[in-house]
Amino acid sequence: MNNGRSTGEAAGNGPRVAAIVGPYQCGKTTLLESLLMATGAIHRKGSVAEGTSVGDASPEARARHMGVDMNLAVTDYLGERWNFIDCPGSVELAAEAGRALLVADVVIVVCEPAMDKVRALGPTLRFLDELAIPHMVFINKMDQLQGADLRVRDIMEGLQAVSQRPVVLRQVPIRENGEITGCVDLVSERAYRWRPGRASDLVPLPDCVKERENDARQSMLEALADFDDALLEQLLEDMVPDPQTLYGQLKHDLANDLIVPVFLGCAERDNGIRRLLKALRHEAPDAATTAERLEIPAGETVVQVFKTFHAAHAGKLSMARIWRGTAQDGMSLGGERTSGLYDFIGGAAAKRGNAVAGEIVGFGKLEGASAGDLLTPSANLGRAPYWPEPAEPVHELALQAENRADEVKLTAALQRLVDEDDTLRFCHRQETGQLVLAGQGPMQLAIALDRLRGRWNVPVAGQPPKVPYRESIRRPASQHSRFKRQTGGHGQFADVHVEIRPLSRGEGFRFEDRIVGGVIPKTYIPAVEAGVRDAMQAGPFGFPVVDIAVALTNGQFHSVDSSEQAFRTAGRQALTEALPGCDPVLLEPILEVTFATPTEFTPKVQRMISQRRGQILGFDMRPGWAGWDEVKAYIPQADMAELIVELRSITLGLGSYTARFAHLAELTGKMAERVVGDRTAGVAAQ
Repeated sequence: MNNGRSTGEAAGNGPRVAAIVGPYQCGKTTLLESLLMATGAIHRKGSVAEGTSVGDASPEARARHMGVDMNLAVTDYLGERWNFIDCPGSVELAAEAGRALLVADVVIVVCEPAMDKVRALGPTLRFLDELAIPHMVFINKMDQLQGADLRVRDIMEGLQAVSQRPVVLRQVPIRENGEITGCVDLVSERAYRWRPGRASDLVPLPDCVKERENDARQSMLEALADFDDALLEQLLEDMVPDPQTLYGQLKHDLANDLIVPVFLGCAERDNGIRRLLKALRHEAPDAATTAERLEIPAGETVVQVFKTFHAAHAGKLSMARIWRGTAQDGMSLGGERTSGLYDFIGGAAAKRGNAVAGEIVGFGKLEGASAGDLLTPSANLGRAPYWPEPAEPVHELALQAENRADEVKLTAALQRLVDEDDTLRFCHRQETGQLVLAGQGPMQLAIALDRLRGRWNVPVAGQPPKVPYRESIRRPASQHSRFKRQTGGHGQFADVHVEIRPLSRGEGFRFEDRIVGGVIPKTYIPAVEAGVRDAMQAGPFGFPVVDIAVALTNGQFHSVDSSEQAFRTAGRQALTEALPGCDPVLLEPILEVTFATPTEFTPKVQRMISQRRGQILGFDMRPGWAGWDEVKAYIPQADMAELIVELRSITLGLGSYTARFAHLAELTGKMAERVVGDRTAGVAAQ
């Protein structure tokens, strides 16, 4: 590991960054292990299952045998410096992966040879194409195709169905006796026999693959010719293009996100790894090209923070890519003096003295910087224009510190978690009195709870949050209330007459002063309203009261014993005594939910809505998404629990939704009785 200038810069090609992304269990971390071993960064491959891999280094990842953070590793390959970022594959952690993709020169999309797994790549490929991020596909686990009916051409058709760019096969497999033993490079037309853990052997092109190789090569050439008139002219004249010309065209088309090259291999056996490395070395764009694509502002030194991490005792660490200039330990960034400059490999950080443009490093003590910020030595330029807004939460937990003494620590620890991941939100929900943590799914929140316990020693229990039920009335009533108390000296006296009536749903609360003749002094009338509002905090069913109007029509006062407090008490008593006779009704919150789903799953989504007491408002094609629908529905908030889990289950992980409060609706019958009974039991237990 270099601690000075990179060898890549000395060789004329500066440091580059490749992100590795793909669905859960597709083999991303195993691919990283193979890449690091092939470049000499490690001498023995670790195992995800055994918890010995470079990636998935955190305790939360080890416990789950899966990536839960982006994992960084630096290595040198043929004199060039590379940073690889292994991204988590869970859909709940898609934002974590997205942050890595935004600072990469090229993205390796790992694909399993299974059609449902290919479909799952759709949102990732769309994200990459919308931001014009160069990317290639690595079809992993090619050994699983042995003897199967599925062929590479089937996978290519599936990839093309979910890609906005042409997918271009770069290799064809060599099958011998039903077993895939190697591949043919379609540019050089060289055949390679794979050898586990070692470089492939160059072998003569087998007769059994010649016809398939010719067809696949012609398809590749035709795809490239769509973007190069000179190549098109050569094909029309039946000329054989020079391999170096083709490599140059591939490099140009990849850098401009015009095509998606597709490579084959098996990371577990190290098959195809060196071919992939050579393609990265010769065809991936450099940092200067990426900075130009992202329109990084000019400056002597410009870096971008893309991930922050709070260690329990070491403080805040900011992972950043250097776009322009150089960086040194102790330099100022964003007007703050840094403390420490670090390289990463897995969960370990190694100090270094300086770094050059293109590299990824960690800076200590950048307290004012957040993910997405562009920094110069003197200023924080703020979040980059291309940095996406965080996704809205779709799953919630109400938190309670297991030790009451930890409640202050809990809020501070949650703030650090949110600083690390802006798809997490937390708030003190006034209507239920609960501290609520929200995010992208149950696993993400479970990871957050593990970190609270493990990193900051704050054990926390989580449970589904309470539904903020309300209650209202159906008919009007009049009420007279007198508060009188004599305790020696000045007493307490207030007398009020009120009229209560229901309002239309959503109107809230209205207080009317109808006092005439000064029977109650004006100084006491606000106290009556305050007392009424006090009583509205808990109606006959125990929930806040809404959508009522209260009119103060008459009353009496005593020149000595009356006071604001007495009239506040009388106002509270009047409403409390009147509400049971106003035909009270329980109200539940209804959300307007908009689902996004592939069209083939729309019927399942509609059934799910109906099973959750939902009302379908309609559905239409999703704007800009071919083969996708949007379904709008009203769903009671009480039936939203685990909705995102069920939705992802019935849509192969592709479905999503957004929700907002719509209105309150009456809830009657057995469900209302159960809600009121649970409320009564909860109050009694306190």
